[in-house]
Amino acid sequence: MAAANLHVLLTGANGFVGSHVLDHLRRRDLAVAVLLRPGSDRRFISSHLRTLDVREGSLGNPSSLRNALSGITHVIHCAGSVRSLSRQAFFEANETGTRNLVDAANECGVNRLVHLSSLAAGGPAIPDRPAAEADAPSPVSNYGHSKLAGEEAVRNGAKGEWVIIRPPAVYGPRDTEFLRLFRAVKARLLPEVGHGLPLSLVYAGDLAATTIAALTSPGLAGRVLYAAHPEIVTAGQFGACIARRLGVRAWRIPLPVPLLWSSCLAQEVFARLTGRPSVLNLQKFAELRAPGWVCEPSPVWRDIGVECTTGLEEGVEETLAWYLREGWL
Repeated sequence: MAAANLHVLLTGANGFVGSHVLDHLRRRDLAVAVLLRPGSDRRFISSHLRTLDVREGSLGNPSSLRNALSGITHVIHCAGSVRSLSRQAFFEANETGTRNLVDAANECGVNRLVHLSSLAAGGPAIPDRPAAEADAPSPVSNYGHSKLAGEEAVRNGAKGEWVIIRPPAVYGPRDTEFLRLFRAVKARLLPEVGHGLPLSLVYAGDLAATTIAALTSPGLAGRVLYAAHPEIVTAGQFGACIARRLGVRAWRIPLPVPLLWSSCLAQEVFARLTGRPSVLNLQKFAELRAPGWVCEPSPVWRDIGVECTTGLEEGVEETLAWYLREGWL
C-alpha cells in the first residue's frame, strides 16, 4: 500500500517508546491518529498536539477502540504495562487490552497490526546462543508471560496481517528506567549486577524507525522479529560509558544476587504498602538472576534496509545530552 493511502493508529503515543514512534511517523508525513486516555500525561508529545488527530479511549473499552479505528488502515500497538502490583493487572493491560484491540481491528478491517512486544516474552538468552525468531519462548516473569499472551492474542486472533517486534532493553531520551543508572553514575556510583548480566540494547530512535518499516514491508507479515543493536554489553559497561561521557570517576558497587533479592523484596513490600508499583520487585529479580538477555537482530531487517545502527557510545551521548538539557540529570 502506498504511503499516501496509509492511515495509522498509534497506541501508547504518549509513552517513552510510543512518543519516538510518533516523532518518526510525523517526520515521514504519514497520516496518523493516536489513542489516548482522557487526562493522560501528554508532555512528550506536546509539540504535536495542535495538529494531531487525538482519539480518546482506552484498551479496556472496546467501543472506544471501534470508534478510534474509524478510517484506519494500519495499527502500531505500543501501549502496555511494564510495572504492576499483580499478575492479573499485567495480563489485563498486556493480554486483554491487546485482544480488545485485535477484535476491534478485525471489525474495522485493519490491513496490518504491528505489535511491540518484548524480549521478556522470548525469555533469557546468552551471548553464545542469543534469542532468535525460531526459538520457543520461555518467559520467567509475570511481565514476560503477559507480553507473550499479548503476542498470542495477535497471532491467533488477527484477521489482517500482523508483525510482532521483540525489542530488548530500550534506552534514549525520555526514558525513566535507565535514568536511574545515569543519576547513580553522576553521583559517582556504578552499580553492577553480581554475575555481569549480558544485555542486548536498542536505542529508542532505531526501534521507532524499525517499527515504521514493519508497517508496509511485505516480507515481514506473520513474523516475530527481534530489533536490537548487535553490540552486547553489561550494566557495568553501560555505566562506565556514562561515566566517560560525564567525565567522572565512578566507584564500582557490586550487587551480588542475595543483595539483589533483598532489594527487590524491600521494593515490592514498599510498593504494596503505598499502592504504587515499582519496576524493581521479586518478579524483576527473576529477570536479573537470569544468565543473560541477549537477542540476535533478525536478519530480515537487513533485507529491507533497516538496521539498529546506534551504538552504545553514540546512544549514551545523545541520551545524556537530552537529560541535561531537560534538567532530568
